[in-house]
Amino acid sequence: MSQPSSPSSPSQVPTREHDCYHCGLPIPDDVDLAVDIEGTPHHMCCTGCQAVAQSIVSSGLIDYYRRRDAMPEQAREAMPDELKDLGLFDHPDFQQGFVKPIGEHEREAALILEGITCSACIWLNEQHVAHQPGVTAVDINYATRRARVRWDERKIKLSDILAAIQAIGYRAYPYDSARSEQISQRERRAALWRLFVAGFGMMQVMMYAFPVYIADGDMTADIESMMRWASLILTAPVVLYSAAPFFSHAWRDIKLRRLGMDVPVALGVGAAFVASCWATFIGKGEVYFDSVTMFVFFLLCGRYVEMLARQKAVRGVEELGKALPAFAERLNHWPDPEGERVPVSQLQAGDMIRVKPGETVPADGIVTEGESEANEALLTGESRPVPKKPGAQVTGGSVNIGSPLCVRVTRTGEHTRLAAIRQLMERASVEKPRVVQQADRVAAYFIVALLVLAVITAGWWWWHDPDRALWVFVSVLVVSCPCALSLATPVALTVATDALARMGVLVTRGHAIEALARADHFVFDKTGTLTYGEMRVEQIRLLGQSDEMDALRLAAGLEQGSEHAIAEALRRRGGGLVVPAFGNVAATTGQGVAGVLDGVAYRIGRPSFVAELVGSPEPEALLADERSGRTVIALGSAAGWIAGFALSDGLREDCPAALASLRDKGIDLSILSGDTPATVEALARELGIANARGGMTPEGKHAALRALQTENAIVAMVGDGVNDAPVLAQAQVSIAMGGGTDLARNQADIVLLSGRLSSLAEGLDLSRRALKIIRQNLWWSFAYNFTAVPLAMSGLVTPWMAGIGMSASSLFVVLNALRLQRGRQR
Repeated sequence: MSQPSSPSSPSQVPTREHDCYHCGLPIPDDVDLAVDIEGTPHHMCCTGCQAVAQSIVSSGLIDYYRRRDAMPEQAREAMPDELKDLGLFDHPDFQQGFVKPIGEHEREAALILEGITCSACIWLNEQHVAHQPGVTAVDINYATRRARVRWDERKIKLSDILAAIQAIGYRAYPYDSARSEQISQRERRAALWRLFVAGFGMMQVMMYAFPVYIADGDMTADIESMMRWASLILTAPVVLYSAAPFFSHAWRDIKLRRLGMDVPVALGVGAAFVASCWATFIGKGEVYFDSVTMFVFFLLCGRYVEMLARQKAVRGVEELGKALPAFAERLNHWPDPEGERVPVSQLQAGDMIRVKPGETVPADGIVTEGESEANEALLTGESRPVPKKPGAQVTGGSVNIGSPLCVRVTRTGEHTRLAAIRQLMERASVEKPRVVQQADRVAAYFIVALLVLAVITAGWWWWHDPDRALWVFVSVLVVSCPCALSLATPVALTVATDALARMGVLVTRGHAIEALARADHFVFDKTGTLTYGEMRVEQIRLLGQSDEMDALRLAAGLEQGSEHAIAEALRRRGGGLVVPAFGNVAATTGQGVAGVLDGVAYRIGRPSFVAELVGSPEPEALLADERSGRTVIALGSAAGWIAGFALSDGLREDCPAALASLRDKGIDLSILSGDTPATVEALARELGIANARGGMTPEGKHAALRALQTENAIVAMVGDGVNDAPVLAQAQVSIAMGGGTDLARNQADIVLLSGRLSSLAEGLDLSRRALKIIRQNLWWSFAYNFTAVPLAMSGLVTPWMAGIGMSASSLFVVLNALRLQRGRQR
């Protein structure tokens, strides 16, 4: 027979004498199982709960029972099919959709947890998984139930991690956006039910309270007592059900020795309800059932609207998760037109697929047959259809809107551009910006000050007018709105992030919006940023005995492994040629590439870099090409100069208008480029930029950026390519072009997915509006609280008026933040 928990027991959740200590279910009469927890035997209903509890104790995680404020979901429920054989998770093919490599042996999985009921569950899972040998990081989001787990595959397998989670009574499996939406729907459904009960109770209680008000003392005692008892019965479900989250969250905060925003709410509601019940029992004193129900209803209204706004704003990541279709038509015997319908997860690089009009492209690829247009609005914010013809690249998640296309798959699963975008958005969502942290700290201090003021006020009124002391005390607790203070910043940033993503400006770091709004100096790279980055070899100037084909073969061979736009242009010009295999190939960032062929050292890159090997000055012909404003690349060996290549790059179509727009907004502009000074100066004259410097090494760009920052400039660096990664890291806010290298995108705070510089000017406008709205919300929060609290302390605000004021304050900051979304739609 189970014994009640002793006062020293770690459990914070009350259980009945015959209930399982771990899960709360009744213990069968013929079961006698127990686990010793801190010296006290606690009885369990089955061997499963006993094993789970013993695992928690053995792992040193007894704090779980202290922290929990709700019983877990039943561990004996049927497990999902995908968990019945955990060994499947170790299969590389199965992991393709949700596991990505981080290093040589480190892996990261995106999982979703079921069974989470409170923050103690989050704490328990994070602590338990983090203690597994080989796990390097674990992060669980309480709102979405999503987990990111990293591990060293040499020390632990994914199935072992999932088994460890299962051992403590929870379930984990690959993240599924559909299941995440189900969780959001359950949250909305529960909130609606609580709101309905509170609204129904409020209306009924007002029906009984109104006659007492208008009677003005003329009502008989027995009738008034009946009205009070009816009000108590109707208020009880509102307090015990609708307001239950306030009490549970407040109790959790108190147990964790912190003061959350629900503490004053629970204290106010609880005090008013208990005092009203006492007055009803003894038949004397004031009752506040109408104020309690009205306050709970209005506060739940505010929180429900806030929840809808939050879910709507963060739905961008979920939309990306649903962008890819479940099936694709694979052409197994190309060019045989017959195809078969297969799961997208089975597609591999090199497969041929057919995408019909109206269908979503299932993977990244290259069009081999057909001409059409694709809608890439979800990925780039570009609403205009993009033409697609043979040779054009298509991105998974875009929609074919013209005629059928045959596509050769190049990237699938987590290697696609869509997956990279989703991962960057998720990275931004888990970071907490400095401005949010500051608001949270202020809100915490505010709550402490509020509780002190409420106690002092209650004492003063108890001394001068005891009949009014309670409701004044409740009004002070209720009228204040730390919720508005804490919501002011994160809601605006969340809405702004979603709006920016829809215009093709992807925020990948938490601080990016604030930093972009404050930036006053934009620094641009040239190639691939102000220009398209599609270099073309305009002229080949032979400087030695080699002919043009030999020079192209040598150049293409040296640049074989480079991602730079100039290297791509040389390889394109030498397409079809058999290139030699160089040995000891080494790239010098910002200078060029060196290699050895048949015992002879070669270099290609800047003329000054090649001149060091050749041992003679740069030929006059190359100097003349540089003065003409073209990019010049030299090729030479230890035996002498071989050739020079003059290249040019087209300016982005929207570049002049975008830079003019930035200049009109008071932004200073600079160009720092590795291209020749003459080329950069010619482009700067065309764009009207006074501060432009060419021939810059990555170290030189870094030093120039630091020099601007020492002059108190808030610098936004816009770049593309490997050479820009160190400079992007130095800037207060870094921006990478969507077509740039993976390294630049991972380093950047913001990515221009569309590749349009005009989106940068629009993003700056929206970021400034977001910062303005944050200031408005903060000013409103402070002004409201510093006005409402003194009025409540003076007895001019009743509890129900306080409830309306608090809810209205929270609603104001949420609706004000949503203006960012409406502005974008217009």
